[in-house]
Amino acid sequence: MNLYSALRAGFPADLDATAIDADGLLYSWRDLDNGSAMLANWLGRLELPAGSRVAVHTDKSVENLMLYLAVLRAGLVYLPLNPAYHAAELEHFISDAAPGVVVCAGKHFGWVSKLAFQRGVRWVFTLNDDRTGTLLDRAAQMPLAHEPVERAASDLAAILYTSGTTGRSKGAMLSHGNLLSNAQTLKSFWDWKPDDVLLHALPIFHVHGLFVASHGALLNGSKMLWFNKFDAGAVARRLPEATVFMGVPTLYVRLLQERTLDCNHIRLFISGSAPLLIETWREWQARTGHLILERYGMSETLMLTSNPCRPEDGERIGGTVGPALPGVGLRIVDDEGRPCAADEIGHVQVRGPNVFSGYWQMPEKTAEEFTADGWFKTGDVGRVGANGYLTLIGRSKDLIISGGFNVYPAEIEGFLNELPGVGESAVIGVPHPDFGEAVIAVITPDGRPDPEALIQALKARIAGFKVPKRILVVPELPRNAMGKVQKKLLREQQAALFAPK
Repeated sequence: MNLYSALRAGFPADLDATAIDADGLLYSWRDLDNGSAMLANWLGRLELPAGSRVAVHTDKSVENLMLYLAVLRAGLVYLPLNPAYHAAELEHFISDAAPGVVVCAGKHFGWVSKLAFQRGVRWVFTLNDDRTGTLLDRAAQMPLAHEPVERAASDLAAILYTSGTTGRSKGAMLSHGNLLSNAQTLKSFWDWKPDDVLLHALPIFHVHGLFVASHGALLNGSKMLWFNKFDAGAVARRLPEATVFMGVPTLYVRLLQERTLDCNHIRLFISGSAPLLIETWREWQARTGHLILERYGMSETLMLTSNPCRPEDGERIGGTVGPALPGVGLRIVDDEGRPCAADEIGHVQVRGPNVFSGYWQMPEKTAEEFTADGWFKTGDVGRVGANGYLTLIGRSKDLIISGGFNVYPAEIEGFLNELPGVGESAVIGVPHPDFGEAVIAVITPDGRPDPEALIQALKARIAGFKVPKRILVVPELPRNAMGKVQKKLLREQQAALFAPK
């Protein structure tokens, strides 16, 4: 099997119908098929070894989506990277994944190509969000037909880099079977309709936008209203044309600030990637009459649980992420690995055809993250009620989710500790009305640190969503008897930092 073949089977009979409306620029289903074929033929011309990775560090565009489909067709491995990443971050991904091809935005070609070539990458192409770039120039001469390379369900289709408390990013390996099984499950459970139209305003470098949203529309043959960047006003204006909308909590908060929200044609609002505040859930219901469907997933597992879509499957309960999806195993265990009773808080563990095979070139870490009987340790803490619904309580892994993006404190601390004036640092997440969680840093001084100067220095080195919104200077960090920084105490102390005055 090849995942592209399964997605292609979902295209409508009329290939000249509109597949994507990108702000008035229309792409037909035939355009998607032909465009991805040309790109796949060009990748084939490069004669890359089997299993080669294609690293993509570009801004969102329809051509970016075509490139993803082309990588699948060519039987290669797709490696999406946040376009906000700077050189220090990109260096690790390229060194670790050793891609055969790197595709970047033209504005970054100078530093990206230099970094890539120094690490043995043979091919570097550009792809921009205005339908230009050397990749498209090369592919323009290729044939419109391409037979997808046969792949087994267990063969690698994509690597998504994630991380834990160590700060070292890990590549989660997702197979054609992982991705297809989850897409098929969601198509059924979320009751995709023949006439559904998806408003797509998410980035496509992570699970939510690339796999959950795009796969859903492609597998169902549904038209997409496409936004390269989220703009609340523009999205609100086109909501009347859509039936399905997926967003992170930040998008819902910003849409609520719009004067007009015409949701009469929307069938389903879905939220994920970060906790949705119950206040936002209730305000959205009061304003629009819709109950947002919350679900839960990870880079390593794709979607795991979901509130019901159809009334006959149960009610949507705010503050929960619903029961396990069909085919997914979910259990809550205590510190000793014993099953927890209903409503008892414990560690969330999962298994199923959607769960990844392991971390790229990290067999020991992979072994640590699975139990002896094959369950994946998510690192999340939660409880399952008598109704089977999962409520997430927190994360045992030291992870911050800000505006739907994962931020790993150890990574930020590493950069901070190198800056002049910083003795020690502790990076934490605190509640924020817009981003869900805001990144802040608490530091001890080594001299006379200037918090604003430190923030500016970090902005030049790391992606903007990782930069602390505040840096607080304290005489010393709180520690326990073992000398470990008490981040829980810090979070409690700073919990009201962004509370309305």
